[in-house]
Amino acid sequence: MKEVILTREGYEKLTAEIEYLQTEKRREIAERIRVAREFGDIAENAEYDDAKNEQAMLEHRIATLEERLVEARVVAEDEISTDVVSIGSTVRLKDVEGKSTVEYHIVGSAEANPEERKLSNESPVGRAIMGRKKGETIEVNVPRGTMKFKILEIKLA
Repeated sequence: MKEVILTREGYEKLTAEIEYLQTEKRREIAERIRVAREFGDIAENAEYDDAKNEQAMLEHRIATLEERLVEARVVAEDEISTDVVSIGSTVRLKDVEGKSTVEYHIVGSAEANPEERKLSNESPVGRAIMGRKKGETIEVNVPRGTMKFKILEIKLA
């Protein structure tokens, strides 16, 4: 199985999600199943079938997250550098052609979330800037073509 690289924040979010699913969500679904059983014959009970399907999906999700946690390697604070781009660092990039700037927190693929500006080290831009230094300009092949970025700043998240 592939190693899962997580920041400390990502590890804590993952353990919190597992805890929530194993406690509150399991209780909620168990209650739905109990109520659905009271409707009578479970052989023709859509509510019961729906609750049982939700229970199966929940258990699958818990197993997947637990497996990810077992395979996880948390990036230690002393592994995060401000000299070069690495997992755990925050990078400010300037689109050389578009003149806009954007800031990304570099994370492992399991934590990537574009809406939160968390960029995977395995994405095209993430791969291209890993190990690079402040001031370097890089070209990245993206689905829309080629983009040029200049690394303006590297800092701890």
